[in-house]
Amino acid sequence: MPASGSCIWRFNILYWQALSRWEQATGREYEQALPGGESDARNTEAVHEMILELFRVWDELDARHALPQELYVVELGVGNGGQARTWLDAFAALDRGHGRDYYRRLHYLMGDYSAHVLDRARQTVAHHGDHVNGLVLDATRPLLTLGFLRGKAFCVYISNVYDNLPTDEVASIGGRPYLVEVRAYLRDEDAARIAGQHHIPDSALAAVIERLLRLGPDLLAEAAPERFAEAGHAVTLWRDVWAALRLQERYVPLEGLDAYRLSPSLTGEILRPLLGHGGDIRMHASNGALASFEGTLPLLHPFGRLLCHDLFLTEPAQYHAGFFGPGKYDGSVVNWVNGPLLQLIGNRRGYDVQIAPFSARPGSNVKTLTAQVRD
Repeated sequence: MPASGSCIWRFNILYWQALSRWEQATGREYEQALPGGESDARNTEAVHEMILELFRVWDELDARHALPQELYVVELGVGNGGQARTWLDAFAALDRGHGRDYYRRLHYLMGDYSAHVLDRARQTVAHHGDHVNGLVLDATRPLLTLGFLRGKAFCVYISNVYDNLPTDEVASIGGRPYLVEVRAYLRDEDAARIAGQHHIPDSALAAVIERLLRLGPDLLAEAAPERFAEAGHAVTLWRDVWAALRLQERYVPLEGLDAYRLSPSLTGEILRPLLGHGGDIRMHASNGALASFEGTLPLLHPFGRLLCHDLFLTEPAQYHAGFFGPGKYDGSVVNWVNGPLLQLIGNRRGYDVQIAPFSARPGSNVKTLTAQVRD
């Protein structure tokens, strides 16, 4: 099946939904698994730069009596709430110095598909009271939950979300298009070892893993107490399976790029200028990131901006030079994001889309994508 349909993404969802269990088992928070032990999202210098740019836009609109009474900022994928706390603390402090009382009018909306993650983030920013609201949402379909904000958000902030969303891979070999299909599997020796360690019959292992993905470790322990005395035992199974999980691949010819559905509104034909870039090439279709990007742009105020820190490729030729996923990242799946594709889509919809080095750490693999209505 296409990579976006693989069960590896169910493991990915499980990781974020049962994050506290994974962290308890590993003895560290997920941010400690990141390079440098922290997220670029919490870089104070970058946060200050973003807020001061907002102040500039708001001051200009206010001078023309065109600034709305309510000022909306959205964060998608809130993690443990550390970014929101860093941002809101800095905003309140800078606003006091700025003297325009923007904090009183601020509405900061945190969106994540995990209610548990949102609860944790709410606790982190509880001292900001009614200025913050949390919403359960699917990052690939933000308009379903945030449609009421259409045309109102002055900033939609996203950090390290796109690289964690489902994606297919496509290729052009000898001028012919292919879809890369994948299958997740355990080697026989790994499956036998895991089954033996957890006292599961070999023939039942697949069914137990399926229940784990469907129920999560807590409910699995409740449903099968004879096998899992507590949720921690189910987490151990989860971690053992994840460590051993592998992917098989095959290239399936496409009749044409228009035979491949990139998103509900786009066929693979949009990929032609990228796939035709210098001989044989294989690249991410970044389906989840594309869906999120397309669904987020309509939320922006005419003077609003989408700001995204992530692992963006900036040129199709980069796919000739290295491996950019899928890869295991602690308990989740990570792929670099096809930046030129998002630029192409945004530009066709009337947005100026730029990808630049992360200003606070220019040498970082993380890049900054910005999108705003084209002048």
